[in-house]
Amino acid sequence: MKALARANNIADLRALARRRLPRPIFDYIDGGADDELTLRRNSSAFADYELIPDVLTDVSNIRTETRLFGQEVRWPLMLSPTGLNRMFHPDAELAVARAAARHGLLYGLSTLGTTRIEELAKEFAGPKVFQIYVFKDRGLTAEFVARCKESGFHGLALTVDTPVAGNRERDRVNGLSLPPRLTLKSFMSFALHPGWSLPALTGSKFDFANVSHKVDALASGPMSLFDYIGGQFDRSLTWRDVEWLASEWGGPLAIKGVMTPEDAKHAIASGATGVMISNHGGRQLDSAPAPIDQVAAIRDVLGDGPDVICDGGVRRGADVVKALALGATACSIGRPYLYGLAAGGEAGVDRALSLLLEELERTMILAGINDISGIRARHVRSRGSRR
Repeated sequence: MKALARANNIADLRALARRRLPRPIFDYIDGGADDELTLRRNSSAFADYELIPDVLTDVSNIRTETRLFGQEVRWPLMLSPTGLNRMFHPDAELAVARAAARHGLLYGLSTLGTTRIEELAKEFAGPKVFQIYVFKDRGLTAEFVARCKESGFHGLALTVDTPVAGNRERDRVNGLSLPPRLTLKSFMSFALHPGWSLPALTGSKFDFANVSHKVDALASGPMSLFDYIGGQFDRSLTWRDVEWLASEWGGPLAIKGVMTPEDAKHAIASGATGVMISNHGGRQLDSAPAPIDQVAAIRDVLGDGPDVICDGGVRRGADVVKALALGATACSIGRPYLYGLAAGGEAGVDRALSLLLEELERTMILAGINDISGIRARHVRSRGSRR
């Protein structure tokens, strides 16, 4: 707890996570595809935008509330769906959801999570979204929709950027498998981290909790994530499938993985209510643009109605303000809360969120903005536009 209290930013939580986790597990959180150009660009791109402050504005009271997926949230941040949370802490997705509830934030549960839809819904009454993949077994997708309706989920997020797993070379080098297993190569790293290794390697069965009853690909033994995705996900997915999903669900639906204005328009025309501008955290197509650089153009073609969520690269509360000024409804984070989860479970996630909220509110005060709804395009400027 003392270490968490001394963490001043997300980078400090990343350092704590790195110390606690064996190398293969930390690299799974931290790594990207190929040369990791997009991974680095996702965060560094925020530095290309300057905040232009107003002065002599009454900022004695700050309002951060907004709506996302049709739900009230206390500030414009979503906890993006991330898989395999039990690899990072035994309390897994439930620890993250409890921290989200404390902050009044929307939580996203992944298809590849290690907590069942029904269990999450029982423990978390706040706004929640299920991130859905389309498997080759389309009946499984229909089952997800029915289970989410029954469990009171408020929205779906269809991920469309994973027809095949990206070339995550850190995982290949480390020989990471699902579930994690000891190898000659990884033995020393696991042995040096008993606080992680003993609970993880001797605890309850590791599986993809929401799909194992239908697609228990791990039943015959460990396998790579590359092989799992290659064997289960449907590469024939098209906009017609989005139309079907929107009709089947009948509620808020975001398409996650949209990167262009043209695809954003397709998404809304196909029945989605919003888009998550995302390159999967730099873990799929390397050299894809940073999400923050696509926000303005996508908002321009969609107008004011649909949710536009900037997913990727957020490391500071100021990043959220920049994204909103460019036209985003909100931002979503994955790695920042996973660093917190690995560093200290629920308390670590809470620390990550508290740091980002403090930075968001401080940035608003210093920029002369007293209400999230008052953030405008004039509050941000591309450094390249200066003359």
